[in-house]
Amino acid sequence: MHQSIQDAFDYWNIAQPSTKFHSAFRPYLSSTYSKATDSVVPFSFYAFKNFFLTKTFNEKPQTRNWFSLQAHPILDLEPAADLLLKKPMTSIAAGSHFKVNINNDFTMAATLVGGKMTLPFFLDTTIQAQKILPEFGQVYGSTKKGYTFFDYTGYVSYSPNQNKFFNFQLGRDKHFIGDGYRSVLLSDFAPAYPYFRINTNVWRLQYNVWYTWFNDVGNANGIKKNFTNKFGTFHYLSYNILKELNVAFFENVIWRGTDTTQVRVFDANYLNPVIFYRPVEYSLGSPDNSFMGLNINATLFKRIKLYAQLGLDEFYLKEIRARRGWWANKQAWQLGAKYINAFGIKGLKLQAEYNQVRPFTYTHGLATQNYGHYGFPLAHPSGANFIELLSFVNYRKNNWELSWRGTNLIVGKDTVGTKSNIGQNIFLSYVTRTSEYGHKTTQGIKTTVLQSDLRFTFYIIPNMNMRVELGYIQRSERNSINYKLQNPYLYLAFKTSFWNSYRDY
Repeated sequence: MHQSIQDAFDYWNIAQPSTKFHSAFRPYLSSTYSKATDSVVPFSFYAFKNFFLTKTFNEKPQTRNWFSLQAHPILDLEPAADLLLKKPMTSIAAGSHFKVNINNDFTMAATLVGGKMTLPFFLDTTIQAQKILPEFGQVYGSTKKGYTFFDYTGYVSYSPNQNKFFNFQLGRDKHFIGDGYRSVLLSDFAPAYPYFRINTNVWRLQYNVWYTWFNDVGNANGIKKNFTNKFGTFHYLSYNILKELNVAFFENVIWRGTDTTQVRVFDANYLNPVIFYRPVEYSLGSPDNSFMGLNINATLFKRIKLYAQLGLDEFYLKEIRARRGWWANKQAWQLGAKYINAFGIKGLKLQAEYNQVRPFTYTHGLATQNYGHYGFPLAHPSGANFIELLSFVNYRKNNWELSWRGTNLIVGKDTVGTKSNIGQNIFLSYVTRTSEYGHKTTQGIKTTVLQSDLRFTFYIIPNMNMRVELGYIQRSERNSINYKLQNPYLYLAFKTSFWNSYRDY
């Protein structure tokens, strides 16, 4: 979900908290925000109940035997200049989004997009080795000529007899858990993946279980036929204790599929939608990779939302108390706050967020069973072994918006050209760790990344998310072995897309 659309949900949910809506699991089901109103959103936006470019057929007073079709053209055009390389750049993406709704209980949607893009130096250094973009997956081309891509997402959704309790989805897309810009549990950073999802809404509870199919590209050398598969099962139970207070529990297990050493399909032991996987793993003597987490958010004065996450990959209280830096104490934290209509100024939103992940979090003894997909982390883009502070200022009035995002990241990296493993790269096996004790966050080659993103946006047609953007990114990077980078990037863009594109990883 594009950040501008998420901003509208934040204004509505913070100003009018509800025991029915669960803000931390995305994408949202339309039935869960059916009572959303734009009266508390102080700007024009892509509406909650968006019927732009929609046609309803066989429309009659009765509720059966009708359907609606929505078509949304996609065109992103971005001429830019990398001021470090002193050369112009152009990126273009084009496609369509289609949605069919039948009798309000059966929905089909698909997004098809393709194009070609050139990247600023600070992003291209990450992409050129594997030729995989987090937004679109596999790309083809080169740094000089640009990368071509094609990708699709979509789903088939069914809610039996229009009920608001159960929904079944089969599709290919991404999921996000949390109220922040980042997530240390599950984010929309990595490429899309196939899934089957069951959503249940009862009373103040929402329960999601979904089964996924991931790809490991670690030993493929960029050759698609060498990709190996792995599977995942996810549970997310969310409870609105009060309108203003939500607590949710998250868990998952990931296991490798067929590779050169074994033939394995989806494990039937992980199909049960209500069990806890850590005890099941122990009972099975399983070598699979499980992860648990907690998500909390609280709304204050209908202006402020506080949010937090805790992720546990391993947890041994005795070793934590000993404070000896045991390698397997693998945890992740997030703390954040959003402040809408700040200081009484309508449309002004402030946000601050802190993320910290200990070394070796999300890793596994079998590198193919790490918490990643298609060469990118499933949680935070930086993997592990980092501290990050994010700041946001956003002012939106009518059809225009001025926003600034600041990133301060300190991450410890491995020594280049050696076999060292200090826990930052989640695609390395933790078996190759350098030591048992003495590990601390940001160990290794301490690298500091400072990034500022200033953007002016004018929404030509808000209901279509059609906009013009003028932006300036200043990225600064330095490390403890005297590497320094200053990369200014200037861009002008015309866009109608509604997905997140990250440029701060």
